[in-house]
Amino acid sequence: MNPAPCPPLTSLQLPLDETTVRGPRVGQFVELTGTIWTARDAVHHYLSDPQNRVPFPARNAVFYHCGPVVVPDGDGWRVTAAGPTTSIREEPYMAGLIERFQLRGIIGKGGMGPDTLEACRRSGCLYLHAVGGAAQVLADRIRCVSGVYLEHFGPPEAVWQLEVERFPVLVTMDAHGQSLHEDVIQESATRLAELLAEA
Repeated sequence: MNPAPCPPLTSLQLPLDETTVRGPRVGQFVELTGTIWTARDAVHHYLSDPQNRVPFPARNAVFYHCGPVVVPDGDGWRVTAAGPTTSIREEPYMAGLIERFQLRGIIGKGGMGPDTLEACRRSGCLYLHAVGGAAQVLADRIRCVSGVYLEHFGPPEAVWQLEVERFPVLVTMDAHGQSLHEDVIQESATRLAELLAEA
């Protein structure tokens, strides 16, 4: 028996435009090179208020749901761990932020809900799954920290500007309304019904 072919690997240079984002599909492996921005709960809440000043260029950005471990390194910083955090916590804010800032990518783990999926379809945005439990491996793909914003939220919640090279992710929600997470849920429900019927 011949082994199944590996899924195609796409290299994307950041920042992204809508045309580029409409290319990758669910199940495709992608490597990112360029600037990404960490963003967790405090940042999403802050950015959801249009009266708050946005101190970094959020338009067309890629947000990473991550609270990195950052240590001093000479006059700057170095990331020693950068694993994804659970994305569904940001579901109340995400669709609005995608549309307001025309975000082109969200990196996290665990998937997001229907509002985010629809915003990705309308605006042209990808949800990209990073491997959980590989925080040090992912940190090795960060070339440098080029800035920090909203640092009064504390190191895990601040916005860290990270320059990444060949940062590995999997497209699990694409800009065409397809969700690998939803596919898994439906397939699991079907299989459960079959098992119950056999019992």
